[in-house]
Amino acid sequence: MPRNSPEKISHRGAHQTLPENSIPAFVRAIELGADAIELDVHATLDGILVVHHDDAVNAPGEPRRRIAEISSSELKAFRLADEIEIPTLSQVLSAVGDKAFVYVEVKAPNIEPLVTRTIRESNARCAVHSFDHRIVKTVKTILPAIRTGVLEVSRHIDPAVSLQTSGAQDLWQEVSFIDEDLVARIHAINARVIAWTANDADHWETLRRIGVDGICTDRIAEISAINWEVR
Repeated sequence: MPRNSPEKISHRGAHQTLPENSIPAFVRAIELGADAIELDVHATLDGILVVHHDDAVNAPGEPRRRIAEISSSELKAFRLADEIEIPTLSQVLSAVGDKAFVYVEVKAPNIEPLVTRTIRESNARCAVHSFDHRIVKTVKTILPAIRTGVLEVSRHIDPAVSLQTSGAQDLWQEVSFIDEDLVARIHAINARVIAWTANDADHWETLRRIGVDGICTDRIAEISAINWEVR
């Protein structure tokens, strides 16, 4: 349902100062005032979900390797900046706990059972979204109670269709295609609009005014400093 003010979602954590999709970046985003964090997941060869944007990793002196082709133990050799480990989804959900909502973007096919099981085994509040709307529909089939969303980078003539065919409740719409008509159409079916990735501070108030329900941004410190209630 629509909110009085948009949910402030940290895109891959506070990665302006810390490695993106890392536990320190997520913890810092929450400290800065994020209502939620957004992250990306892939699965290793032995079925461990890891939080990483790309489908491959690098290590000094090592060739680039796809996450799906290496084991979780091998992955430990690959580090982010400052020797920070690539975290598992379980580790992130444990670190976040009940301090913020977690939006999980599924980046790889055929890992839906792993995603739903990991979420079920945690105490975190989570939702799942993806560019692959088939993944979203499968997640909803496995775990009907979970909130799901579809990512869109184009403006559909009827923006509600993707939600209705996938069973999702959130439209993750690329920010340049969001207008009042789109928001009204999505709210008419009791769904939400989340803007991504909205980094133009001058645009945030417009998004709030037209009723956007969430703003996913790389600038979590700046947006968290806004007091929407007095506007």
